[in-house]
Amino acid sequence: MSDPRQRVRAALKTAPRDWYTIRNAADGTTAELMIYGEIGFSFWDDSVTAQNLVNELNDITADAITVRINSPGGDYFDGLAILNALRGHKAKITTVIEGIAASAASFIAMGGDEIVMKRNAELMIHDASTVAIGNASDMRELADRLDQVSDNIASIYNDRAGGGVAKWRTAMTAETWYSDKEALDAGLVDRIDAGSKAADPKNKFDLSIFNYAGRQAAPTPPIFDSGVTPSAAEAEADKKESHMATLQEALAERLGIPADADEDTALAALDEALAEQAVEPVVPAVAPTVEPAEPTPEQIAAYANKAGLLIVDKVQYENAVQEASLGRKAYEKQISDSNDSFLDDAIKDGRIAPANREHFLNLLTDNPEGTRTLINQLPKGLVPLEAVGHGQSIENSAEEDLGWFNTRSKEV
Repeated sequence: MSDPRQRVRAALKTAPRDWYTIRNAADGTTAELMIYGEIGFSFWDDSVTAQNLVNELNDITADAITVRINSPGGDYFDGLAILNALRGHKAKITTVIEGIAASAASFIAMGGDEIVMKRNAELMIHDASTVAIGNASDMRELADRLDQVSDNIASIYNDRAGGGVAKWRTAMTAETWYSDKEALDAGLVDRIDAGSKAADPKNKFDLSIFNYAGRQAAPTPPIFDSGVTPSAAEAEADKKESHMATLQEALAERLGIPADADEDTALAALDEALAEQAVEPVVPAVAPTVEPAEPTPEQIAAYANKAGLLIVDKVQYENAVQEASLGRKAYEKQISDSNDSFLDDAIKDGRIAPANREHFLNLLTDNPEGTRTLINQLPKGLVPLEAVGHGQSIENSAEEDLGWFNTRSKEV
């Protein structure tokens, strides 16, 4: 039997959609790539894929390429291929978000050496999603695969803006929309082009597939710390530089010269000091060694009282430490039970999926207040809990086309 996708295409045939164009300057020094539409493979039409774009991009020999983006996203793997083609190109890449960069288009934008956002443009990030047919085992396997894909996408945003993969997954799970200023504050873009105003993307694309139809309908996005720390080599170099500066100041003070004295002045002062020491060597006086007397209990008590210290019995102290340890464990158990109860309620209300429980438990441990606020903002019933059947009865099974499945029903 033919591919069911081909049969659907035949019934609902649409014209091929060219979602990108490439323009080369006459002098060959610059080029422009415009991504204006759904990216890559489409269920209805796969005549224009990322392979076409990457092949044309690799043929460009210009020194600078401007990538203009106005897209609601598209196929994950095609988007990833375009991102890596931009990263690997020898030209300087400038990505410009002209209207909307949502879903796969948002991480393609991260491929620019410089990322520019037009005034009033919008950017959206969310967890990966798909459509599938299968049994419960298939769905569980697919859910794990989608988490892997989403973690990979989160690492792209983290490489650009920092903050940690887990924090970007939190923002993706909530489906976060950014205005131009919010994207700049989050570190996802380098600057805003205030010279021209972006067109309203909602006039061009159907955004009903997302939870929110644009930034105006979405909650305010979280702003993460970059979390960028210097490498071990950089930290060691800074430490040595600071040590040398301190040593230089100390030597200058002892030699009686300015801290910023040049090399000749410093060497001359050092030679003079060494010469004086050679003529009149200084022999330090050695004080006789005196064994300190053992302090009396009264002296110890008086010193402790003066210093604000409390002297306690050793056994009493050890008992207090043990009780404090037991109290700490009880507190940690209370926090753990509270987190479990909170996630049970969230799953019961349909705010999060049971498969994501471990993920959100880790987030609660890392950032309890922020994660609770995020989950409480998710609408109830977001995750359907009731079982969904195939909707086919015995009476109409003979009339249905079962070519989508591996076997046909047996005649009774």
